[in-house]
Amino acid sequence: MFKHILVPTDGSALSTDTVKKAVDFARETGGKITFFYSKPDYPVAFYGEGALIDPTTPEKFAAMADKQAAEILAAAQNLATAASVTSTVASSTSDVPYEAIIAAATSGGCDLIFMASHGRRGLSGLLLGSETQKVLTHSKVPVLVYR
Repeated sequence: MFKHILVPTDGSALSTDTVKKAVDFARETGGKITFFYSKPDYPVAFYGEGALIDPTTPEKFAAMADKQAAEILAAAQNLATAASVTSTVASSTSDVPYEAIIAAATSGGCDLIFMASHGRRGLSGLLLGSETQKVLTHSKVPVLVYR
């Protein structure tokens, strides 16, 4: 069945719930997991009248993003380790998370992307989150959406 599962995570509560379900799924199917985090790229500064100047340098921004990615991915990997599921972590910098997710699944040889739906309920809950929708629309790798 599915032997290598990519699990994108952003550290949110919904994402953490999805990580837990993905770990259960991998344990039941005998698969391994690659947890993935898409780090934001340094925002392009806008200079001009009325513009705010961000005192953060690109290097400092990258270091903060790397630290956040490491913390989020370590928490996910700890859940997998506690369940005796083999896992690795990966991250990349991109302003287009859905493209980064698809690229990570493809380059990592994953045969499934396991990701969260949008966290809304009611009428708006009928719509999937924009990144999830984009992954579903563009990925050649099968996608399992956890609600």
